[in-house]
Amino acid sequence: MKFELGVKSDPVEYRYSYEWLFRLMQEQGVTLLQLGSFFELYSLPDAYFVDLRNLAEKFNIRIKSVFTAHRELGGFFSSNKYMEAVARKNYERLIAVASLLGADFAGSNPGAVYRDCLSDKKAGLARYVSHIKELSQIAKLSGLRALTMEPMSCLAEPPTIPDEIGMLMTELAAFHKMNIDSSVPVYLCGDVSHGYADIDRTVIHRNIELFEFGIPWMCEFHFKNTDRIYNSTFGFTKEERERGIVDVAEIVSIVQKRASDWPVKTVTGYLEIGGPKLGRDYSDHLLGNQLVESLQWINGCIQEKKA
Repeated sequence: MKFELGVKSDPVEYRYSYEWLFRLMQEQGVTLLQLGSFFELYSLPDAYFVDLRNLAEKFNIRIKSVFTAHRELGGFFSSNKYMEAVARKNYERLIAVASLLGADFAGSNPGAVYRDCLSDKKAGLARYVSHIKELSQIAKLSGLRALTMEPMSCLAEPPTIPDEIGMLMTELAAFHKMNIDSSVPVYLCGDVSHGYADIDRTVIHRNIELFEFGIPWMCEFHFKNTDRIYNSTFGFTKEERERGIVDVAEIVSIVQKRASDWPVKTVTGYLEIGGPKLGRDYSDHLLGNQLVESLQWINGCIQEKKA
């Protein structure tokens, strides 16, 4: 199993150009990008993404994955037929965009049930599963290798706990097995910072526990740091490492130790950070240093484990 480092594009949204990001990645020797969604993505013409792919290739960057940056595909959980229809339409466009970019994967978190409508969760999951099965067949026709979903950190955004993850992934794996020639698998896009703390802030499932549990269904994941109750997320600068709980060396060790358990031969961990406060002259300029320091720290841990 090969392990690679990449970057998710979220923090440059409305702040820096993709050319700026691609140049930074090239300078750091990081060649894989997970394109984070942005509001215009679902309306832009095909030519925009052809141009973006060509720009990436000029810097020897491959856009390997497309994944939502917001919660904009959560309409399957809304119990509103108009929201559901828009979620389906936009998910299909996400798949088309991934195909235009030459990406292997496209995905999102399944969605969120409203806190005042928690009884709708079971029906929302059923709607999501029904749609994602059909979408996996569209992804096959579009040339993708798989669709992805991200386990989240609260019960209103399933799957979160092991029972939910296992049940959902087992059903989707069975569907793909029965439709092996007409669908793609649905894998997890994991996150090393996602754990589950209950309403009293008691940690029920540690982030490392949930990360390891998901490995048999996981093809990629997000590298980011967090605090002890998974309240905020950030990167791996010196100051952030001092207040965060994610040990990158431990993650790298787990990835390597569990090499035979991954469902793919190449696994990519994408640095996913929001960056500093958006839209301030005193903060926007800090993004480059945050990305560089975090990438260098992660890459150093990877190289140390390889040695």
